[in-house]
Amino acid sequence: MSEESKGKSAALAALVILIGTGVVFYFLPRVMIAIGGFSPWLAGLFGALLVLGFFLLFWLRARYQRNRGN
Repeated sequence: MSEESKGKSAALAALVILIGTGVVFYFLPRVMIAIGGFSPWLAGLFGALLVLGFFLLFWLRARYQRNRGN
């Protein structure tokens, strides 16, 4: 795989991840309000886990690429 195709592949993967999380974060307030009707603590925990999951996803991806030798 050439350097150019590696760069395009990485950019495409990042774009897919960002669009996916953007859609999730767009609906996050509605979901948190729905969960908050049941338990405010559970709604806060859900929101915090989604935000942490966003960073965890990029950390795991970087770790995977580092182990592949990129």
